[in-house]
Amino acid sequence: MTESLFRVERRAHGVVWLTLDRPEIHNAFDDRLIAELSAELARLGKDDGVRVVVLTGAGRSFSAGADLNWMRRTATYGEAENLADARVLAKLMQTLNELAKPTVARVNGAALGGGTGLVACCDIVIASDRATFGTTEVRLGLIPAVIGPYVLAAVGARHARRLMLTGERISAAEAARLGLVHEVVAAEQLDSAVERIVADLLKGGPAALAAAKRLIGDLAGRPIDPGLIDDTAQRIAALRATPEAREGVGAFLEKRAPGWSG
Repeated sequence: MTESLFRVERRAHGVVWLTLDRPEIHNAFDDRLIAELSAELARLGKDDGVRVVVLTGAGRSFSAGADLNWMRRTATYGEAENLADARVLAKLMQTLNELAKPTVARVNGAALGGGTGLVACCDIVIASDRATFGTTEVRLGLIPAVIGPYVLAAVGARHARRLMLTGERISAAEAARLGLVHEVVAAEQLDSAVERIVADLLKGGPAALAAAKRLIGDLAGRPIDPGLIDDTAQRIAALRATPEAREGVGAFLEKRAPGWSG
């Protein structure tokens, strides 16, 4: 049996931890890891028992980006092979970004190249003060293409210019200042900080959380015009009629926990 490149741990209340498990090479990814992680995320996205997904790395790093052996192989590919390979990585980023569950990046160490891309695709990012980040592709004669839309959405065009052109590594504190990271904590407090965020996420209705994610993605960059205003009215009207919303409002009025709460 082929050894898995990541671990899947199902915890209480529908929380799933995905841990990249190649610590000897700083959780770098190759075509196999990309394909298998994409498939696992797709399965989790369809699983009604999953409430929250936490993504992290084993050992000292979150993910150092591309595996050197994989990079050596891609250097021998023709244009068609390289395009197919790049599309698989692009699909991983899209799948993570659009997952119909809240995602939390637990950044325990270096997140470089595609590792920074994975971070940017997660909804909430909690980083150790030892973590570092960087879109380092230009230093290899490459560009951060497939991760670009997500990094740009996280930090904005102005900061992206500096990060993507210099390829420099930045600290967790700087990443937080730029908007890539939501919270920086001491390494020994990382798990408790993640657990606190997960506990907050579990207070939300599962369908409402999925709808909120779609809302954010659909509203980003759109002008506030009559079409957008009507779209938002239709969304809340449709949600109000659902059993989940009736349960949530009823629980609030009755001063009790809703049925989905752990």
